[in-house]
Amino acid sequence: MTTPRRRLVRAAAVLLPLSLALAACGGDGDAADDANTINIVGFAVPEIANKAIADEFTATPEGEGVEFNTSYGASGDQSRAVAEGLEADYVHLSVATDVARLVDAGLVDEAWDEGENKGIVSTSIVVLGVREGNPLDIQGWDDLVEPGVGIVTANPASSGAARWNALAAWGHITENGGTEEEATEFVDQIFANVVSLTNSGRDATTSFLQGNGDVLLAYENEAILANQQGEGFDYVIPETTVLIENPGAILEDASEPSQAWLDFVLSEEGQRQFALTGFRPLNLDEPGTADLAAVGLEASDIEGAADPEDPFPAVQNLLTLDGNFGGGDWSGIVDKLFGTGEDGQSLGIVTEAIAKSGKATE
Repeated sequence: MTTPRRRLVRAAAVLLPLSLALAACGGDGDAADDANTINIVGFAVPEIANKAIADEFTATPEGEGVEFNTSYGASGDQSRAVAEGLEADYVHLSVATDVARLVDAGLVDEAWDEGENKGIVSTSIVVLGVREGNPLDIQGWDDLVEPGVGIVTANPASSGAARWNALAAWGHITENGGTEEEATEFVDQIFANVVSLTNSGRDATTSFLQGNGDVLLAYENEAILANQQGEGFDYVIPETTVLIENPGAILEDASEPSQAWLDFVLSEEGQRQFALTGFRPLNLDEPGTADLAAVGLEASDIEGAADPEDPFPAVQNLLTLDGNFGGGDWSGIVDKLFGTGEDGQSLGIVTEAIAKSGKATE
């Protein structure tokens, strides 16, 4: 039987090869430098994790002499920027639709997600950040729609993190016996209580730390990382939440070391660095469960978690794209929830909720 550790390492090896254009070497110093540089374009949340992974990668034979240029921001904005010409060798985005945009633009191979890991490089869950001591006694989603509860979240128009947040709120109703009408009403109530609607997930965390709102819709790893940096907040894992699955892909004309980088990201060492910065290490056997032993860690190695003895606890009702929402590519829900009304598209339920709330992006 294949162990989780072996499956984790083997995930990198079975990725379908992507065509890499090898940069010319010789004669031109800039060209030689470019050939050994990896341009990373990502959503804001994993910046510190990727830096830690890069430090480890450059200590390997494959990473010797490799340099990195990085750009981080809201996932949708970053994806659009790459499609419009921002230089990238590797993209680490929040949702698969942002990679699909690059496939449509001819920049990423259409087989990018056909490996054993289905294109996913990092995972987390949606949690509820609260003020120290949880003064409002927030325990779950239903508490967020009480009068006077101020919510901070990012805007799904620009942020992939915000889409995961909204999906978790929607699924709290639809995957617990509620109707879509009841879920729509619940989403309306959530956004009616939003007091800070930011451009990215990282901006939402910053806004909350600056004193805005009572509850932050966030990635679990954002809460853990904030605690590690000494500016943290308490957080609650609701009984029903969503498994966040962030994709990573290299571009068709990526620099020579980019494939080795992606392989390293998926390796035991790469996933160890994700875990140390608050992400749940990728577990292909049981998605969403954190097998710390598979990446050479113990619970005590994860600083900043709500429960030091169980930093990545099992979720009572963990929802997934594949299992609950009609497909890992978001095809079953993206238009229904996040449609913009452009090009004849209907207005999505979440988009309409934001419009009705009168909130604007900060």
